[in-house]
Amino acid sequence: MRISSLLTAVTLAACACSAPLQGAAAAAAAKTAPCSHAGLKLPAGFCASVFADEVGHARHLSVAANGVVYVNTWSGRYFGNKAAHPGGFVVALQDTTGAGKANVIERFGPAADSGGHGGTGIALYKGALYVEESDRIERYALSAGSIVPQGKPEVIVSGLPLSGDHPMHPFVIDADGILYVDVATATNSCQARNRQPEVPGTRPCTELETRGGIWRYDANRTDQKFSSAERYATGIRNAEGLAIDPSGHGIWATQHGRDQLHQNWPQLYKPEEEATQPAEELLKVKAGGDYGWPVCYFDEVQEKLVLAPEYGGDGGKAVGPCTGKLAPVASFPAHWAPNDLALYGGKSFPVHYHDGAFIAFHGSWDRAPYPQGGYNVVFQALSRGAASGRCEVFADGFAGAIKEPGEAVHRPAGVAVAPDGALYISDDQRGRIYRVVYRGGSDAGASTTPCPPADAPAGSTSAATTAPPEGIHPNAGSSSATLPVPPGSSRQMVELGDEVFHGRVGGATCTGCHGSDAAGTPLGPSLTGKTWLWGDGSYASILKLIKQGVAQPKQYRSPMPPLGGAQLTPEQTSAVAAYVWALSHH
Repeated sequence: MRISSLLTAVTLAACACSAPLQGAAAAAAAKTAPCSHAGLKLPAGFCASVFADEVGHARHLSVAANGVVYVNTWSGRYFGNKAAHPGGFVVALQDTTGAGKANVIERFGPAADSGGHGGTGIALYKGALYVEESDRIERYALSAGSIVPQGKPEVIVSGLPLSGDHPMHPFVIDADGILYVDVATATNSCQARNRQPEVPGTRPCTELETRGGIWRYDANRTDQKFSSAERYATGIRNAEGLAIDPSGHGIWATQHGRDQLHQNWPQLYKPEEEATQPAEELLKVKAGGDYGWPVCYFDEVQEKLVLAPEYGGDGGKAVGPCTGKLAPVASFPAHWAPNDLALYGGKSFPVHYHDGAFIAFHGSWDRAPYPQGGYNVVFQALSRGAASGRCEVFADGFAGAIKEPGEAVHRPAGVAVAPDGALYISDDQRGRIYRVVYRGGSDAGASTTPCPPADAPAGSTSAATTAPPEGIHPNAGSSSATLPVPPGSSRQMVELGDEVFHGRVGGATCTGCHGSDAAGTPLGPSLTGKTWLWGDGSYASILKLIKQGVAQPKQYRSPMPPLGGAQLTPEQTSAVAAYVWALSHH
């Protein structure tokens, strides 16, 4: 299915009577456009435009030599099962006027109503477009005269795992046609019961046979089948950001660090360590390399891999077998969620940025009840295959006023460098595509913002949970004093439950999955409506659910541990159940 649109009648007329600007000509015309920032905070000399908007849950993107931007979009339980954008999941965007904004938008590939699901990965190679769709990577032939393919795709590899916490399959293709694909883990830390308190890891972790690493295939061959035989590197929990080395051979990857150290092991970790450990990572991936998951995680303060509690760790002191694992090239604040990676091979940015790494940080949820972090694009300077100094926050402001999964206005999901040196950034919250260019007027690096230091504190729980804004949902900003009281409870219990829910008492992390307004996020359902996935919505059923947890969610990716992973007293548990009941009966 293909939908083609020109955004304005003026543009339509202009394109009908004159040849569109292409490639370098469009880029040159864009340089004369006014410099704006599209709501972003950028270093001096940089400008940003909204290249396209509302294209769907935009994940990774790739830019062709003629300037056409190809974006893969996604659907399903990763986004709370919200309705997908009409039309195919793959989007082609073209600026034919040099205005810095796509005036041609075409969709193709399977649509939701024909059984499609979309995906994350996308890449260009030898005049063809490679796209992740469900459990496979497909290849579309591109022909001159059209920005979208005219025929059906060929299947390059199929049977990629879709179950568990990380069903996405980002990939890259090197100069020799080797296709490297991330096959991320199904679990947080290879426990027999995923994300449950004090459950040890399985020995051996058989999940590593088909998950938790990078696999390699031949981009020139069709009908390949996923198997354990093609594993290239292991011990990588989720390498969502992949990039080919500037030499054209070998790869770099980002790694999402594991979650819930304090939630699942409260006797070993302090509450604030839920927010500050472990680090996110940038890896230089080697053939046959083992990067430690699930046995190890990277402690950024100590600058080393340490033993995970599921495998005998003691809260960050013991190292054990981690001495034989491969450490990252660079590390970043915990839970920021590095969703994509681009090595800057362009020339239009200042020399300061040449050959360095741009990383799209999707933003955290597991720092609750402390302030969330990320929701930005970071630059990491590199020199001879190693980090050169601490990272810098390159672009910020995507989330708006509130950095939370359910409240963020935009969340960076992909980054790509165009042939003209522009940096494109995708947003999977509302489907915005940004284009960032350099116009000059400042010294390189003069206005950079360093990332927080490795030993930065978690922050204040009160700062993380100040009153939500009006207008998010019918109960936004409601005081617990105006909420109803469940039978058998009291006003004092509802007010205590408000404190527990927002992490001000008991260290609960409810807002991480349900949002500070309880209206839901991609990780957990809304608690403000009348529809219940479990139980009947009564106070008794809510209390039972909180106590037992949800080991096998019906519509969401990750389970909820008993008591939400917090060490709540019976009174606090009853109070938060009363508060949740009150929200749904307001």
